[in-house]
Amino acid sequence: MGMMTAEQYEESLRRLNLKVYMFGERLENVVDHPIIRPSMNAVAKTYELAHQPEYEDLMTARSHLSGRKINRFTHIHQSPEDLVKKSKMGRLLGRETGCCFQRCVGMDALNALSIVTFDIDAKYGTSYNRRFLKYLEFVQEKDFTCDGAMTDPKGDRSLPPHQQTDPDLYLHVVAENSDGIVVRGAKAHQTGAVNSHEIIVMPTLALRKEDEDYAVSFALPSDAQGIVYIVGRQPGDTRRMEGGDIDQGNSFFGGHEALVVFDDVFVPWDRVFMYKEYDFAGQLVETFAAYHRQSYACKVGVGDVLIGAAQTIAEFNRVERASHIKDKIVEMNHLNETLFCGCLACASEGRQEPSGTYLVDTLLANVHKHNVTRFPYEIARLVQDIAGGLMVTLASEKDFKSETPGKWLKKYLKANPQVDTEHRIRILRLIENLTLGNAAVGYLTESMHGAGSPQAQRIMIARKVNMPEKQKAARKLCGIDPK
Repeated sequence: MGMMTAEQYEESLRRLNLKVYMFGERLENVVDHPIIRPSMNAVAKTYELAHQPEYEDLMTARSHLSGRKINRFTHIHQSPEDLVKKSKMGRLLGRETGCCFQRCVGMDALNALSIVTFDIDAKYGTSYNRRFLKYLEFVQEKDFTCDGAMTDPKGDRSLPPHQQTDPDLYLHVVAENSDGIVVRGAKAHQTGAVNSHEIIVMPTLALRKEDEDYAVSFALPSDAQGIVYIVGRQPGDTRRMEGGDIDQGNSFFGGHEALVVFDDVFVPWDRVFMYKEYDFAGQLVETFAAYHRQSYACKVGVGDVLIGAAQTIAEFNRVERASHIKDKIVEMNHLNETLFCGCLACASEGRQEPSGTYLVDTLLANVHKHNVTRFPYEIARLVQDIAGGLMVTLASEKDFKSETPGKWLKKYLKANPQVDTEHRIRILRLIENLTLGNAAVGYLTESMHGAGSPQAQRIMIARKVNMPEKQKAARKLCGIDPK
């Protein structure tokens, strides 16, 4: 099978038998549900663009296993150029969808496992890497979307996994036999979970000997027996169910998050990539985190949309020539392009690991992600300043389209006489969606907490910075250590 088209991707989801709950009820039709559908459309865009000649260089790669052309989201990075293209691909898709397109986590999990399984085998003589490469070839052949699952509920954060009152608050192995293992637990904040064909599980933190049952990594079909998805709420989610498209801001694309429960789920041995090698759990977490922190190039693409919306509403309001408006838009562009510098830098400085896979520069990846926890919030503040209060005091689409209130809304919400009032309302709703609504989950909250909290990045920055080298340079120049 070659690379899937967007249409084939949609049909492949229809063949899954997922157990999905939302608003207290099991969903019978996940693909066409109005709250889920926009997130599925965003993933489908990753398939659509891969077949467009103008994006082929960014969206596709050559498999180092088969030599076939594959979707870049299933590729193992073979050079710094691959890492740079990954960043550019993320910006492109963020701009095309205005939201999270959900395949980065799986791509980053695949690359992290390609490194760590090799290193485990080198130390212990295990065969994880061979298993993983066979699994990778399967994913590339099928062109599957993988959901990377790392974050456990964690329970009492002051206690390690083995000391929790409820041991299931971290996913762990509860049984094993000659055929495989049985796992129990949950993974939280799973982006695009019900749009994925496979789910790849990893530990969530560095572990000790006492926690070896929690040191487990594996992959399963997303509809494996015992896996349950509970879709979370997002701001403005029920607007998707009201009909119409103006009030949604971005009616075609969106995101979703889920709590994924593993209720005594069986995993065959050929899909287990780590089991009890607790001393490698921390490495897997840090390697995945470095890749995923680079992946926040997507926020630059969404930032492009937001900056475009800021310029547009300024023109619609006839304030685009005001000096303070011009200065705010320059500042937004400065912040957004600074983010892009960070993800390109950590990619360009990538180095080859013993497995042959290229890993981003970990220090620069963490610096980039730390900037992402700040700059999108300032960009959002500036566009809200430019947009004005009407962004959150607009009447509904139904009022706008009804006879009596509609005529007054069209009359009194007119600004630029050359611009249709509906167009002004549409761009305001897009800004609302990106900074306060459904898309704000992906652009703002995910910028803060995705791929680890800001403190996690500060810890890694402190760990990776070569302070003795900096001290040596200072001491040499001031004559303390002249040599």
